[in-house]
Amino acid sequence: MLTTLHRIVQEVNGASDLSEALEIIVKSVREAVATDVCSVYLTDFEQRKHLLMATDGLRPEAVGKVALPMFRGLVGLVCERAEPINLDDAPSHSRYLPVSGTGEKYYHGFLGVPIIQNRKVLGVLVVRHIEPRRFEDDEVTFLLTLAAQLAGAITHAQASGELTRIRSGTDAVSEGFLQGRPSSSGVVIGSAVVAYQLSDLDAVPDRRSDDPAAEVLRFRKAIAAVQDDLHALREKMEHMLQEEDRALFDAWLMMLSEDALVERAVSLINEESQWAPGALRQSVLEHISVFDSMEDPYLRERASDIRDLGRRVLMHLQEEQINGVDYPERTILVGEEVSAVQLMEVPEDRLAGVVSSTGSGSSHVAILARAIGVPAVMGLTDLPVSRVEGQDVIVDGYRGRFYVAPADSVCQEYERLITEEQQLGRELDELRGHTSETTDSFHLPLYLNTGLASEMSDLGITEAEGIGLYRTEFPFMTRDTFPGEETQIIAYRHVLETFNPRPAIMRTLDIGGDKPLPYFPFTESNPFLGWRGVRISLDHPEIFLTQVRAMLRASIGYENLRILLPMITTIGEIDELQQLISRAYDELQEEGYEIIMPEIGVMIEVPAAVYQAEEIAKRVDFISIGSNDLTQYLLAVDRNNPRVAELYDDLHPAVLQAVHHVVKAGTDYGCPVGICGELAGNPLATPLLLGMGVDSLSMSAGSLLRVKWVIRSLSRARCKQLLKKALQHHEAQQVHQMMNKVLGELGLEGLVRPGR
Repeated sequence: MLTTLHRIVQEVNGASDLSEALEIIVKSVREAVATDVCSVYLTDFEQRKHLLMATDGLRPEAVGKVALPMFRGLVGLVCERAEPINLDDAPSHSRYLPVSGTGEKYYHGFLGVPIIQNRKVLGVLVVRHIEPRRFEDDEVTFLLTLAAQLAGAITHAQASGELTRIRSGTDAVSEGFLQGRPSSSGVVIGSAVVAYQLSDLDAVPDRRSDDPAAEVLRFRKAIAAVQDDLHALREKMEHMLQEEDRALFDAWLMMLSEDALVERAVSLINEESQWAPGALRQSVLEHISVFDSMEDPYLRERASDIRDLGRRVLMHLQEEQINGVDYPERTILVGEEVSAVQLMEVPEDRLAGVVSSTGSGSSHVAILARAIGVPAVMGLTDLPVSRVEGQDVIVDGYRGRFYVAPADSVCQEYERLITEEQQLGRELDELRGHTSETTDSFHLPLYLNTGLASEMSDLGITEAEGIGLYRTEFPFMTRDTFPGEETQIIAYRHVLETFNPRPAIMRTLDIGGDKPLPYFPFTESNPFLGWRGVRISLDHPEIFLTQVRAMLRASIGYENLRILLPMITTIGEIDELQQLISRAYDELQEEGYEIIMPEIGVMIEVPAAVYQAEEIAKRVDFISIGSNDLTQYLLAVDRNNPRVAELYDDLHPAVLQAVHHVVKAGTDYGCPVGICGELAGNPLATPLLLGMGVDSLSMSAGSLLRVKWVIRSLSRARCKQLLKKALQHHEAQQVHQMMNKVLGELGLEGLVRPGR
């Protein structure tokens, strides 16, 4: 049954739309379970009914017409309980409800399993048997697995409007949306452009070609190039392989020369104006599904050969692609896993929003989106990436919603919200030049988080009182090799010069986790608990020393450099790194450079460091709390995993207590403590951080005026009262509700979400 399950899943994944996926499910399940009927009912919560959407065994004309009242009958009971119901004699059950119009006979055996996504029952998958029959446990598991697979297809159809069209029989557009994690505030209406990893065949989007003839030529050139590669490999390996092993190359070449694989792709280009990579993807997946359905294990394995060939052809297509990506005026970058580099490839004046299947509000791409000032939604686990290219979409970064082909009524509502946002922006602009001072005259410095030239906007340069976090890894991430000392000096000096005499805190290289370097690859099963931050610096002191030398040399003539050490776990790491910095300082002095030893600080983002905050405060000049990683580690939540992203919350009482503990330790030992994570830029958190007594907040440019508005609306005395009350709560949601109420009373609710 496992083989059958694998085959059905492959076919469902390859279905072009929901209707095809439903047909595959009902026909395949009826055959696999050897029963008389298999049907799928979808739950329509608005109309309060369970609508028959596909069947094999009942009257085909009943599909889309026959419905059960909400929570009525055995189908309704499955939906109500959200669990399987397995009966050997369904008619004897008190909730049994015969349905007319389906050609239903007096069936006895009944098994219904819920189709669940994000705790919501989207529908019910049902099998029926004329004779009394209680289905086996492995059959129940089989249906549950397929129901989970079907849930994704239904969610896709809801978002794209396909489900509405199927139900109504019209060309209605979507009023539904995909729900993700709000990751960068704002609202935008734009056009989707799919970002996908090179050689990832499954991620290639559908894209229309205006010149099919040119696409066919490009495709055939890529096929010929792969054939040449295989011939060359065969010759190279000929003396090392037995004759039967060399036959593998012949099999690959035969696949590429056969009409079926190649000509199917060509027909998709000519007949459907599909671009070559999209046509290749569809042809390959169709052929894979054929091999996967075969009973012979050897033939099933040939599916992996076809996929490998498809990747090879795709690589050549990407190399041969003449025209770059066409970025519309309001580009919404969409992908399974959008990278920082892909984000930076979009022209600055055209990037309007970001949507990603993976990640959360604290993932690196979300941080970049906030820095650039564009809305972002992360963690959409059911994002139909390959189907959204070129579609009109809406990104709601406040609520975490993503609309595909939205209805006019939805567009009109969001156009109203955009107008309100613009009004809020004008009100915020009035705060430019004013100090970030409470109503009882307490001044809290606001610093800028940066790492890209685009982040150092006019707003950030003029409003920030310094740089609280300069992420030095970005210049490393956009290159093919490690930048040398002279190259780094140019980048660092520009930053120090721009903000002089205001302080500029530069974090030493913090790669690993969600910030890999393409030219320094390493694979770990759990990178966030692995080799990252100063752990790499200590293992590769040559990289660390080069960077510190560049920072010190860049600071000549200025006195605003501060050096920040990330991912500190032990006191020994601090001592060892300080020795390396002193070594670089001594070397440069011996070389004749007139440099000044800067202040050295550490980031507290590991729970171990929280409980050694007193010892750390004795050793360093300042402390910066990295709330993103600290939250992740305290709550045991991978911030890039959308399945647990809702558990990630930096207003969790445990996080607030940890931050409070560190701030108190800094105060006790005269060591300034700042916040440089996303908590610093959250208007809901501002009063609580003020109440703790933090010495500075560092955030993206887009948050500076919002946070300043909150600071200027409260007294520090009131903030201390709010903190005391917040620390008595046991749930993050309670803290959110409390702080939303506080901002509402101040008339500042628009800072969190306009239109409220």
